[in-house]
Amino acid sequence: MSNAALHQNGDVLAFSGDLVAKNVGGIWKSSIAAAKRAQAATLTIDISGCPVIDTAGATLLLTMERTHGGDMHLQGAETQGTALLAQLRKIIPRPLTRQEEQRAAREAAREARAPTALENLKIRIAFFGETIVALLALPAKLRYLRGSNFAHIADNAGLKALPLVVMLGFLIGMILAFQSAIPMQQFGADLYVADLVALSLFRELGPLLVSVILAGRTGSAFAAELGTMQVNEEIAALTTMGIDPETMLVLPRVAAAVLVMPALVVAMDVSGLIGMGVVLMVFGFPASAIIGQITFAAGPSDFLLGLFKAMVFAAAVAMIGCRSGLTAGNGPRAVGEAATSAVVGGIVATVLLDGLFAVLFYRLGL
Repeated sequence: MSNAALHQNGDVLAFSGDLVAKNVGGIWKSSIAAAKRAQAATLTIDISGCPVIDTAGATLLLTMERTHGGDMHLQGAETQGTALLAQLRKIIPRPLTRQEEQRAAREAAREARAPTALENLKIRIAFFGETIVALLALPAKLRYLRGSNFAHIADNAGLKALPLVVMLGFLIGMILAFQSAIPMQQFGADLYVADLVALSLFRELGPLLVSVILAGRTGSAFAAELGTMQVNEEIAALTTMGIDPETMLVLPRVAAAVLVMPALVVAMDVSGLIGMGVVLMVFGFPASAIIGQITFAAGPSDFLLGLFKAMVFAAAVAMIGCRSGLTAGNGPRAVGEAATSAVVGGIVATVLLDGLFAVLFYRLGL
C-alpha cells in the first residue's frame, strides 16, 4: 500500500498513492489548506494516481469540496471513489450558511418558548378537526380498531358509570320535584311539577349532568392513560413504528364515549323521573296522573334533542381528555396536570356547548 501525497499543477490538485485511512491523516491539513487557497470557481482534483480510495479518502475529498465552497470536478475518478463520495454526501449534512444558522436559531427559539393563546387555540382546533374527520371516516377504519380494546373502553366509560348515573338521577329527580312542589302548591299547580322536571331532564339536566360525570370519570381516565404513555415515550414509539396515535388511541376512546352516552342519558332520565314520581306520590298524586302529565309535556323531539346534545358533549369531553393526555409533559406531575386539565376543560366545554345549543334551538324553534 503506497503512501498518499498531494501535488498542485496550476489549478489542479493531484493526489497520488492510496487514499485510505492509514495515509489520509498525514496529508489532511495540507489538502484542506490547498482547497481553501484555490481561486478557481470549480475545484479540480485529479485522483487518477490513486488506485485505492476508502471511506476516509472520500471524506477528505468531501471536506475539501465544502471548504472550497464551490463545485468539485474529479479527474480520473474511479467508480469506487465516486460511489463512496456520493454516499457520504447523503450521510454527512452540508454545513449551514450564516443565514441558515440564523433562521434555525430563530425557529429553535420560537419552539422553545411557550405557545401563545392564539397558537394554542389553533393547535386545539386542528386536533379537534382531525379527530372529527377521523370519526366521520370511522366505517372505513374499522379494521384498525381492536374489538377487545374498544369493548374495554366502552365498559369503563359506560357500564361502570351506570350505578353512579342512576343514583344521581334518582336524587336529582327527587330534589327538583320537592323544591318545585312546595312553592307551586301555593297556586294549586303542584301537578305541573311533572312537566317541569320531565322537560328539564330531557332537554337540559340529563345531558348536562351525564356529561359532567363523563368529564370527571372518563375524561380524566383518558388523560391519565395517554399521559402515562406520553411520559413513558410509548406514543413516540408508536409514531416511530409508523402507527398513527390518533387512529390507534384517540379514535376508539372518542367513539366509545359517543356510543355509550345515549344509554347513560336514558338511565339518568328514567331514574330522575322515578325519583320525581316518588315525591309526587308522597304529595298524593296517582301514578297515572303523573305519567299523563309527562307524556303531555315532553314529546319524543325533546328526548331526541337531549340525546343529540349528549353525544356532542361526549365527543367534546373525550377529545379534550385525549388531547390533555397526548400533550402531557415529562415528570411525575405531568399525569396529574393532564387529568386536571381534562376535567376542567371538559366541564367548561360542556357548558359552552350547552349555551350554543340553547341559542341554536331557540333560533330554529325547537
